[in-house]
Amino acid sequence: MKVFLDFEHKIAELEKKIEELRHLSDSSSVNIANEISKLQSKADRLLRTTYQSLTPWQKVLVARHPERPHFRDYADILLEEYTSFSGDRNFADDKAITGGLAKFQGTTCVVLGNEKGANTNDRIHHNFGMARPEGYRKAQRLMTLADRFRLPVLTFVDTPGAYPGIDAEERGQAEAIASCIDVCLSIRVPIISVVIGEGGSGGAIALATANHAIMLEHSIYSVISPEGCASILWRSADKAQDAAKALRLTAQDLQNFNLIDEVVPEPVGGAHRDPGKAIRSLGERIRTTLDALLTLDREELRQRRRGKFLAMGKSGLN
Repeated sequence: MKVFLDFEHKIAELEKKIEELRHLSDSSSVNIANEISKLQSKADRLLRTTYQSLTPWQKVLVARHPERPHFRDYADILLEEYTSFSGDRNFADDKAITGGLAKFQGTTCVVLGNEKGANTNDRIHHNFGMARPEGYRKAQRLMTLADRFRLPVLTFVDTPGAYPGIDAEERGQAEAIASCIDVCLSIRVPIISVVIGEGGSGGAIALATANHAIMLEHSIYSVISPEGCASILWRSADKAQDAAKALRLTAQDLQNFNLIDEVVPEPVGGAHRDPGKAIRSLGERIRTTLDALLTLDREELRQRRRGKFLAMGKSGLN
């Protein structure tokens, strides 16, 4: 059953009526094809105009849509011969960050991604995409491996943030994230990062300190969730919509601030309406960028990446 967001209720009503008429047409001799066609055109226009003028809060809802494709969906379509690696060689295997070796359109890569899960049990298994320290240490292990064997790194970010539990703090969550960022800045291979849903705080930056950072059109990237921001500033999560606007967390905002390099359009109505098209479109952009980065010297790759992030700190958000 298709899931509609709160602001899509008019679209939902039209699509429900279209479905009812199609069932009626199948069971009746009355030809109502013209009426169905008119309603479908109306629904398509409404969907297009709605998604052309989404508010920041509505973008948050789309980024969190339960049917939005996750890392596993991207891996199934874009990658071949994917071999998953487990564990941080220190404590345990974190299920919120998955990764390993794979071929991307013939190029052997190290691939990392946050996995949120597609259903309740799956989400619990993957801790809703919130990694513990061992997840970030696994990422460090894989990126170091990539540097040793001169393999490009592709990362797919989709997390509300690093797991804030006591056990994670006891095992050095902040240090693990900081060290992961340091490894990203130190290795001498191409790194391409894509925010495919949510990019939450340091938990996202740990995988997104890249030569080329991409965001999907309706993804978000922020230092804190709108609900968390509202709870701090206004002592009420009810102000989440105001917080979303103030945080400037949309892909378009971040591109204007020069914090990301590229925004990839999604199918009309979001990636969840046509996952295959959205994933293949992103794959084309990754291929083009990867080909360009592979022409650069190893040290130049590292220096450009470091210089890019140092420039952000020096220039601010003008």
